[in-house]
Amino acid sequence: MSEISIKAKKRVLSTKGTVNKLRKNGEVPGIFYAKGIEPIPISVPELSLNPLVYTSETHIVNLDIENDESKKSILKNIQFDPVTDKIIHFDLLGISLDQQIEIEVPVSLEGQAKGIKEGGIIQQSIHKLSILCLPGDIPEHITINVSNLGIGDAIHVKDLAIDKVKFLHNDDVIIVSVVMPRAQVETTPSAVEGAGEEKMEPEVISKGKQVEEEE
Repeated sequence: MSEISIKAKKRVLSTKGTVNKLRKNGEVPGIFYAKGIEPIPISVPELSLNPLVYTSETHIVNLDIENDESKKSILKNIQFDPVTDKIIHFDLLGISLDQQIEIEVPVSLEGQAKGIKEGGIIQQSIHKLSILCLPGDIPEHITINVSNLGIGDAIHVKDLAIDKVKFLHNDDVIIVSVVMPRAQVETTPSAVEGAGEEKMEPEVISKGKQVEEEE
């Protein structure tokens, strides 16, 4: 997978006003932490984070803290301003090349599902997959070919196989499927027909007297 180099400055944990001043100067506060060491508060130029954040790929970060020895890390968390959508904080996790790590990797679809020609639509349920592997085996993204998917077909986690990578999801989890679009069913009240009563004339049975004539 590709690597990105970022230069950072150490900073002192301070007041909200100091942090806001950092941001006004184009710097973003963050934290670097790793197993066995104290977390290091840092700041980096906002522009240096863009290739790491606004991408569909996963990268290893070579972090240079004030010309100290470069530290390999991954982006573990990112926070955005809810109004401006600017990056306001980030966390970098230090990694060791000989130890497995858990990381989320983006899913990329390729091909055109045959079910689309049949009137179906692609429904992608998962856009990132959690995996466990060595840093050197992290894929930049996971590519899934959907060309053979017809209506009602799906690709599950169990259908994927990447060498040296373990997926941390249930095997039956659906990643992508082809479904029929939901039809808008217009509900109309059923017509109620008035039941007409059929008037039946009663059958009258009359009993006549039989007159016997005397001879």
